[in-house]
Amino acid sequence: LIASNISAEQFIGMSGEGFFLGIAVAAYEWIAAIALIIVAVWFIPVYLKNKIYTMPQFLKTRYNESVALIMAIFWLFLYVFVNLTSILYLGAVAINGLTGGGYLHVIMIGLAVFALFISLGGMKVVAYTDVIQVAVLIFGGLVTTYIALTVVGQKFGVGSNAIAGFNVLMQQAPEHFKMIIPKPTASSSQNEISKYLTFPGLASYVAGIWIINLNYWGCNQYITQRALGADLQTARTGILFAGFLKLLMPLIVMLPGIAAFVLYKGGHLPQLIGGKDGAYSAVLTFLPTGLKGLSVAALTAAIVASLAGKVNSISTIFTLDVYSKYFKKTTDQKDLVFVGRATVFVGMILAVLFTWNDLLGIGGEGGFTFIQKYTGFISPGVFAMFILGMFWKRTTGSAAIAGVLSGFLLSVFFNEMAPGLLGNDTFLYTAYPNGSGGFEIPFHICMGLSFGFTMLIMILMSLAGPKVNPKAFELDKGMFKVSNSTLVLIVVTLLIIAALYVKFW
Repeated sequence: LIASNISAEQFIGMSGEGFFLGIAVAAYEWIAAIALIIVAVWFIPVYLKNKIYTMPQFLKTRYNESVALIMAIFWLFLYVFVNLTSILYLGAVAINGLTGGGYLHVIMIGLAVFALFISLGGMKVVAYTDVIQVAVLIFGGLVTTYIALTVVGQKFGVGSNAIAGFNVLMQQAPEHFKMIIPKPTASSSQNEISKYLTFPGLASYVAGIWIINLNYWGCNQYITQRALGADLQTARTGILFAGFLKLLMPLIVMLPGIAAFVLYKGGHLPQLIGGKDGAYSAVLTFLPTGLKGLSVAALTAAIVASLAGKVNSISTIFTLDVYSKYFKKTTDQKDLVFVGRATVFVGMILAVLFTWNDLLGIGGEGGFTFIQKYTGFISPGVFAMFILGMFWKRTTGSAAIAGVLSGFLLSVFFNEMAPGLLGNDTFLYTAYPNGSGGFEIPFHICMGLSFGFTMLIMILMSLAGPKVNPKAFELDKGMFKVSNSTLVLIVVTLLIIAALYVKFW
């Protein structure tokens, strides 16, 4: 599970948000640990009890083929225009920063071409590169964190000591070690407002952060398939252990960004190529020449592996869930392989075209925030559809279609239109200046509003349907009981999270 979650864009993007926000971005990892507890205790038993092993199977079994088709189309657009473009952009920015700048488009094309070669080699090659990516990123992340902290220690005259370097970070940037970003006031600077728009303090914890994590860990084929092949106890133990490991992830994905901020603020990092998303590679520039070359090669391999894995998912979804069912109903392997390879090529070309001059504004948002925000256009409807489908027997297929479509439309409305049509201050939300002449609602709050209204729409539509839905899942209380060892792991994880929030509140 952790290996499936680790990717080059996560390291580069979260380091960028560490540079900008500080430790607040660790909430994505620490709340993920709680989300994994919820998935282990309540979601996985439902899937296993009803013999659900893939997410398309869930959609077809609980609802109908139409819901599965709509979701396949949504996932295709999301993977191409959000995930693939972000990986390509963040990868090019990071390697461009390491090589001294001026090569952004050359690097972009190189990454795309390498990823195409790997993807066209088939799933076996992609699987091998996935293993390489995880090993490179974990080892490289630990090394980068150590380098970042020792460089800070050296530059601020406390010696080449990682612990001393960490203490310097806390002294030089105390605001970067606060989990809760304060709500803007009339005297707040645009920088303070922008931070709140990216992660709106306490409001995040009653809205978007839960939807992001529960949707990702509980309703995502790429993730849940890692657990659904096991028996219930094994699946639960594996998921909870993954949740425990998530507590450690901020050490290697966030601290380098905070270190880059302190170095930049102190004048020890004169050039930050690519804005905040260049923070990760900026720290690596302190490496000796030979190791710097090795880090360029390692980071390139990890980014290419991430691109290849994502474009392979795009190919699989289009070929199996769309083409073979609705365009040409065939089981001819040569035909499917040709269509799959054509899909890989088209997906990568589109990613390059939209990333070339940053047509989607990834650089303005920051790569990590861009992924979270625009995934959030789809996740409220998807999560509502899954949660009601699992735990409420009256939920109908028509309500699911209405939910996933209305969730998307509501997300577009709250993110792009609501301040202009309803005003900047209503009982539902407050919109803030975005620094570009307009006003925005924090996207976490948009996700919460979209999810709430989508749930209401689905419940009302289902109440108009039959009281007994033949497609409803069978549930019993015994499914949700946990063993004593499982309970101990849950309690330990929650206590550590509580201690972290007390320390950095």
